[in-house]
Amino acid sequence: MSQILIRNARLVNEGRQVDADLLVRGGRIETIASSISNQNAALEIDAQGQWLVPGMIDDQVHFRDPGAPDKGSFYTESRAAVAGGITSFMDMPNTQPPTLSLSALEDKQRRAAINSVANYGFHFGVSQHNLDTVAALDPSLVAGVKVFMGASTGNMLVDDPQVLERLFAEVPTLLLAHCEHTPSIQANERLWRERYGEQIGPGAHPLIRDAEACYRSSSLAVELARRHGTRLHVLHLTSARELALFEDKPLAEKRISAEVCLHHLLFDDRDYAQLGNLIKCNPAIKTQADRDALRQALLTQRLDVIGSDHAPHTWAQKQLPYHAAPSGLPLVQHALPALLELVADGVLPLTTLVEKTSHRVADLFAIPDRGYLREGYWADLVLIQPEPDGKAVDRQQILAQCGWTPFAGRSFRHSIATTLVSGQLAWHGERLYDGCQGLPLRFNR
Repeated sequence: MSQILIRNARLVNEGRQVDADLLVRGGRIETIASSISNQNAALEIDAQGQWLVPGMIDDQVHFRDPGAPDKGSFYTESRAAVAGGITSFMDMPNTQPPTLSLSALEDKQRRAAINSVANYGFHFGVSQHNLDTVAALDPSLVAGVKVFMGASTGNMLVDDPQVLERLFAEVPTLLLAHCEHTPSIQANERLWRERYGEQIGPGAHPLIRDAEACYRSSSLAVELARRHGTRLHVLHLTSARELALFEDKPLAEKRISAEVCLHHLLFDDRDYAQLGNLIKCNPAIKTQADRDALRQALLTQRLDVIGSDHAPHTWAQKQLPYHAAPSGLPLVQHALPALLELVADGVLPLTTLVEKTSHRVADLFAIPDRGYLREGYWADLVLIQPEPDGKAVDRQQILAQCGWTPFAGRSFRHSIATTLVSGQLAWHGERLYDGCQGLPLRFNR
């Protein structure tokens, strides 16, 4: 890991913006100062006033490795991630095989160590039958434990009341919950099928997987967590009603936290007419009023982190009829540029965006020495370049295995100029550096 000197940057960190130079040595930030003399750095970058931010730590991705190489792998998706300003990711357990055993976890760690250019961590999965394994987990080995309280595939749906009670009582670390009430969804779908048969279109998705289904499940999760004292993190909130379940206070004072995902901040139900199944995801993108409520909640401490829930499917699968098309969007390559549209529009301060994509994620998951611009911390860094005339998203430049994006044809007012991962150049001058090797995330619990 060689020395890298970044000059004339606008550092965005811990609620402040300051002009400074930054020196990286041995993978870590060695010095932050108003001016740093050239110390024989192998690479010197003149930022020319560009924003320098800690890289996004994405708490929720589905990189499909192992089991679905046509959709993604650690090799392809981590490269898309660093191009989008993501320096670390935490991968979900619903792979093939699912991450329900220590051997499956070790296999994913091995694959990422060989192939990932971004730092990596893993969530452990829950089924109806592996609670003994979950209860015995070493909390330092996993990012969190993920429970699908609805809308899962395969054998990972956990909706038995007795199993949930035991899980919330015995889980030894942070519990992450996907909350949708499956019986409500099934009842809604029956009504739509009775009326429209197989002619249901994507616009029905937020009406089938509606706000009530989300609230019934998320309120149950919160109630269980309060009763058992569980450290709970509810994933991808989508509705205004759910926000009332969460407290507006500092993360350090909470036992229950919440995430919002970038597509629920950037799309709403008016977009189904143009994008159809391309924005079909679970839980569903809902109304403009829901979207605006989520945006507003980011300005408070009610919503703690922003994730991507990157979940690629092939283009051919997304062209299937609504009922057959899978749910999920590929998002990591445009994560920060897309979110920076909220900054450009004056919806979100840049310092708040950095807090919700880096600082709070590191704090929530107890990741030491990452998520901040501090001397001695790992150099997970992103330089953001303004694009005054807008920069169009080109489908020909998609790095994700699936080869498409819901942002195709859109223009963003910022792009990623440089990404450093653990002090190594991963993305610079619109090219990937394959020599970069991501490191395993540590969890200080």
